[in-house]
Amino acid sequence: MTYTDKYADYLDSLQKDIAKAKASGKFIAFGYTSNLDILLEWDVDAFNRILKEHLSAVPSAVDGASIGSLEDFAGIVASYLTRGLGGEIQITSAQVCDFLEATFQGSQAIGGTGAQGSAALGAVGMPVVTHLTDDSQEVRRLFCYPQVFVVSQGKLVPVCESEGSSGPAKHMVLQYDRGDVIHVGGQRYAAPESNRLILDYDDLNTRLPLRCEFLEYVEENAKRLYSYSISGFNLIVDPEVLRERLDQLEPHYRRVKDENPECIIYLEAAHYLCPEIQKMVFDRLGPCLDILGMNEEELVDFTARLGVDTDPNSLPSVLQGLEAVVSQHSVKGIVLHTKDYALYYGQELPGVDLEKGLTIGNLMAATKARIGVYGTVEDCRETLSTWELSPKGLEFAQELGALQTERYACLVPTRYNKYPKSTIGLGDTFVAGVQMGFII
Repeated sequence: MTYTDKYADYLDSLQKDIAKAKASGKFIAFGYTSNLDILLEWDVDAFNRILKEHLSAVPSAVDGASIGSLEDFAGIVASYLTRGLGGEIQITSAQVCDFLEATFQGSQAIGGTGAQGSAALGAVGMPVVTHLTDDSQEVRRLFCYPQVFVVSQGKLVPVCESEGSSGPAKHMVLQYDRGDVIHVGGQRYAAPESNRLILDYDDLNTRLPLRCEFLEYVEENAKRLYSYSISGFNLIVDPEVLRERLDQLEPHYRRVKDENPECIIYLEAAHYLCPEIQKMVFDRLGPCLDILGMNEEELVDFTARLGVDTDPNSLPSVLQGLEAVVSQHSVKGIVLHTKDYALYYGQELPGVDLEKGLTIGNLMAATKARIGVYGTVEDCRETLSTWELSPKGLEFAQELGALQTERYACLVPTRYNKYPKSTIGLGDTFVAGVQMGFII
């Protein structure tokens, strides 16, 4: 089967869908975490100086590790860089944070999957109601989008006009580049892909404080919801804290669904600091979810814990991995996003245009990668004329057409460039775009 490029058609529908949402008073809700990202300006020479002093060999694996010293920092970043991987790691030392801010130049940005997704849709003008954990002045002033609202005293207020009460919770973000060369123990290593690492020094979001007025507003206005995109459980490390949050949220989701069965509840998995926490989230929330989202690295890690070896370069292996996750949990379907393609696998969902959602998600993420910031509709249009479809994505689309799958599958190649201006927040921006597929 040959892939038919519908990017331009779906981009035209994006503007119509936004106008429809504004006219009807309907919206998309995002929860739950926010933070202040410190985007550190990557300096491979400075990193090599750190390696020379603090590392003698690249660690082969760092799963579950945290950063409490410069030796930890050097080893973990080197391990990810040499494999071209991204990830999220907890910092446990204020001294490491101080060192990073003193060594690398930095700029401030919105952090958190829900917060970044809200900003991405705000940039194209889509009405969004968002939940912020870090609502500090530093975070609020970055929301220069009049269609992104928070709930304050039962009413919607643009984030940029709201009053804050906490934070900031800082996340250090390092983006290394494809081809960067590091030297460890007399050996030379080159980064096979551009990617990013998030280093969290954040006690706030490990507790995931929930705002009751947001939850109440979502329930009271459930019939106006197109979708409810949830995330932020990944920073919790205490099972008892998670249990308390799930005890509060599980009945909340059921009440939303009772009021509006057509509302799509979408959980973005993200990188979990504690694998046991991830399992608890999936086990408890699976029956409440319509869609579970993840990237290929998260799929490989999660299926490995299920005893399934997933090769991200083999489409049959990827489909086998997705089947394992769907079979293990009660979620209706999974959205997998990669640099080359986006793929939905699971039940067909009535009233949902999955191909449109995957396409708009790809386009918004590619635009963020191309220009380094959340793009407008016109920015997205320019991406269509400057970035081509991924050859690997096209190959996988053709291969999928010849395969028999156990469940419904839809694959859309990305617009791809080997040298993006940014790899930060691309998954979060993709998730935001996918929500537009739920407006029919």
